[in-house]
Amino acid sequence: MSSTHDSKRRFLLGCLFACGLPACAASPCQSLATLHLQLATVSVAEAIPAGSFNPPRGADPVSNLPAFCRVAGVIKPVNDSLIQFELWMPAEKWNGKFRGVGNGGFAGSISYQELGWAVRNGYAAGSTDTGHQGIGIEAGWAFEHPEKINDFGYRAIHVTAITSKAIVTAYYAQAPVHSYFLSCSNGGRQALVEAQRYPEDYDGIVAGAPANYWTHLLSNAAWNNLHLAGSGYISAAKLPAVEAASLSQCDALDGVKDGIVQDPSQCHVNTEVLRCAGAETAACLTPNQLNTLKILYASSKGSDGTQIFPGYAPGTEAEAGGWGAWITGPAPRESLMFAFGTQFFKYMVFANTSWDYRSFDVDRDTGIADEKLGRVLNATDPNLAAFQARGGKLILYHGWGDAAIAPANSINYYQRVIATMGSNKTKQFVRLFMVPGLEHCFGGPGPNSFGQDGLSTGDPENNVSSLIERWVEQGFSPERITAVKRARDGDLNSPVIRTRPVCAFPIVAQYKGQGSVDAAESFACGEAAAPVGK
Repeated sequence: MSSTHDSKRRFLLGCLFACGLPACAASPCQSLATLHLQLATVSVAEAIPAGSFNPPRGADPVSNLPAFCRVAGVIKPVNDSLIQFELWMPAEKWNGKFRGVGNGGFAGSISYQELGWAVRNGYAAGSTDTGHQGIGIEAGWAFEHPEKINDFGYRAIHVTAITSKAIVTAYYAQAPVHSYFLSCSNGGRQALVEAQRYPEDYDGIVAGAPANYWTHLLSNAAWNNLHLAGSGYISAAKLPAVEAASLSQCDALDGVKDGIVQDPSQCHVNTEVLRCAGAETAACLTPNQLNTLKILYASSKGSDGTQIFPGYAPGTEAEAGGWGAWITGPAPRESLMFAFGTQFFKYMVFANTSWDYRSFDVDRDTGIADEKLGRVLNATDPNLAAFQARGGKLILYHGWGDAAIAPANSINYYQRVIATMGSNKTKQFVRLFMVPGLEHCFGGPGPNSFGQDGLSTGDPENNVSSLIERWVEQGFSPERITAVKRARDGDLNSPVIRTRPVCAFPIVAQYKGQGSVDAAESFACGEAAAPVGK
């Protein structure tokens, strides 16, 4: 074992108090209940037989599991902390690796399905509720609890990694050889928190659609909510006309008319084609609705012209899981982004249960959110020198069809890293993949599966989990990934109906001029560069 691994092992063992390594190693899973840990207490340590597991609190059963050791407990770094965590460790055929599991939305629960995926594939894996219980679109737990906001913002995911790896070391009598973190959305923000604040926690990190500019993302949500109120509201019934207009103007720009906008940054939709010429119908927009649409496509800005957050990309407005769910909702004030923005300002920023979104002022309230919570919730630091110096590797990905977090946000962050660290150094440890036709983390009309959804054929070329490990362990730098589209999204047994290479930004896949547009081999990673995020 190398000196690096020796020092890592000594560091992890330093987290253990009363239980020495030999005694722990000789004990079965159940004996971990008596393990003494820094800041943490084990409440459950049980051997789970192969088959299905029914998690507590009514969470969905996790099926097709190997036998594993389940450890659950709480971590209390400060007085108002109650961070619950679970660690699952394969009873046999451990691959020697630890995998951290992230959370979506405002978190509030253990990610049991992701833990199940991990142990099926040989990993020891840890998950946390980030210090509170609740559903992911509610933030009432944060009301007058600044330490719980700190736990959610950065602390819980870190102490869970440290605690989990200490238990793994005790159970297997060796530290993990490598540690990885892969997650999306708020989980993508957590991934960047780890790379920026705690570079020693993980060797390889995959950050999908990161909500890393949290204060500005939800300020943008509040800004959009103002314009979606009243006569500016765009109903779900009008979204097919909006998407048809954007596809008619953008789809064929890459030389292939296939229902996918390959590079939405190259298209600027002329919204005037949607203006109602007479009576309003589902196929047209009124002047106020046109104004709202232009605002949704454009960057939100302060009164001085400074960007708050980039606008949404064209091409997937009417797709299931698209604008109708996240932006416009089934009715006014019923979208997911309305919920997130309102909950954020009501409970986190102002601690005022009477706060009304109609009082939002983009300059004043974005500034207040930044001042109060920017250092706690944002993961925007482009200086990743410490992570790079210890050999860390980072893959970012974002769907061009994301209706929750505007995709250009990831381009903006990536380019800030380049500006800070230099292009050559950045290429040594960071890759960004912009995925056409992918919605928020999963789904969408384009090839949308590349291992980030837990579905993979095992081919490392179409599995982002395998790519990050090959990069860390073998030095194989990822320049492309093959995404697949199945007849039924999320079903590994469903036939593949389209494949497409996704090239490392700024390269864009280009059609070779012959062959099926549904086959990856008909495309090549060329030299066309997407413009700067906007």
